[in-house]
Amino acid sequence: MSVTALPNRKSNRDELDAKHDKYFKWVLTGVVIFVLIALAGAALTMLWGGRFALMSSGVDFFTTTEWNPVSNKYGALVPIFGTIVTAIVAMIIAVPISFGIAFFLTEVAPRWMRTPVGSAIELLAGIPSIIYGMWGLFVFVPIITEYGLPLTDATIGKLPFIGKYLTSVGIGIGLFTAGVVLAIMIIPFITSTMREVFLTVPTRLKESAYALGATKWEVSWDIVLPYTRSAVIGGIFLGLGRALGETMAVAYVVGNSVDWPDSLMAPGTTIAALIANDFGEASDEYRSALLLLGFVLFVVTFVVLALARLMLMRLARKEGN
Repeated sequence: MSVTALPNRKSNRDELDAKHDKYFKWVLTGVVIFVLIALAGAALTMLWGGRFALMSSGVDFFTTTEWNPVSNKYGALVPIFGTIVTAIVAMIIAVPISFGIAFFLTEVAPRWMRTPVGSAIELLAGIPSIIYGMWGLFVFVPIITEYGLPLTDATIGKLPFIGKYLTSVGIGIGLFTAGVVLAIMIIPFITSTMREVFLTVPTRLKESAYALGATKWEVSWDIVLPYTRSAVIGGIFLGLGRALGETMAVAYVVGNSVDWPDSLMAPGTTIAALIANDFGEASDEYRSALLLLGFVLFVVTFVVLALARLMLMRLARKEGN
């Protein structure tokens, strides 16, 4: 073999690798463009389908509460309010519990317990949402009706100012119940994310803190959380996105009432639940209003995730500085 054959063979291999890299880049770019086109197409399709409701109701569609398909009057403020409130209730309950479970599995639990419990929590994320809804309706609602509502009426319900917003109406279904069921649904997602990012914290950092006399709480608050802050916030907002768009589990326990709820315990509805319940039997005008509601849900979810992304970018910039 001549001496010049080796450089020529190496140059041919480099040219082939460069060509493969170019093809791979084109494929990835095409995938990204396809996803963006699909998202934009879905949003514009719902907006185009809801144009009749938007033209007939105008801005009142987003600011009024009357939802009457018989008289073709559509005010989406009640389902929008229900979507936001149930998601907030779910996050208030789910985030502390998820953090506690994740920290327990990574720092407190014995090693023989970590893998089985972690796997069980991850399996909970695969349970269909309709199962959570049925559990909420047939198990949780009777419990909260018999024990929870009388307790809240006798305690929190008597507080000034906020008591009237937490008073029950005699039934267990409502916005608060839907929020609790949502919290149970998203806890496995947030917990799994937190657990995985907590495991990425270098052992040297934690051992150094323990060697200096730090407690487990101080290690979690001063070492683990600052190190994984961006990933933890991302996981929380992913859970929030799941809570905003959940349908069947909420439809079982929210009450499906389009009247303005005077209390957090009162029946209400969400955008996803209202669409799921009424879309199949809707007239052309009503279907247009439901499609416009779907566009509103798309915008709300997109704004929430965009804010999460901006927050993560700001945190990354601060950490870099």
